[in-house]
Amino acid sequence: MPNIKSAAKRMRQNVKRTARNRVRKEKLKKALKTFKAAVRKADAPGADSGAAKAVADGLKVVTKAIDRAGTKGTLHKNAVNRRKSRLAKAANRVAKKA
Repeated sequence: MPNIKSAAKRMRQNVKRTARNRVRKEKLKKALKTFKAAVRKADAPGADSGAAKAVADGLKVVTKAIDRAGTKGTLHKNAVNRRKSRLAKAANRVAKKA
C-alpha cells in the first residue's frame, strides 16, 4: 500500500484503466473469434457466397473494435494498423476465392 497520496491516487487510476482496457480487449477478442470462424467457414470447400458476405460483415465489426481500442489507447497505433492489414488480407483472399 502506498504511503504517498499521489501514489495512492495513481494506484486507483490504474485499477480503473485496467478494467476498461480489459473490457475493450474482451470485445476485440470476441469479434476476432467470430471473424476467424467466418474466414475458416468461407475457406472450406463448397462454401457459398453467403460465407464471403459474412466475412465482409465480420471485417467491419472487427475493424471498428480495433480502431476503438487504438483510439482509446488500449492498443498502439502500429499494432492497430498491423492487425487491420492482416485481417483485410484474409478477407481479400476469401473474396477472391468466392
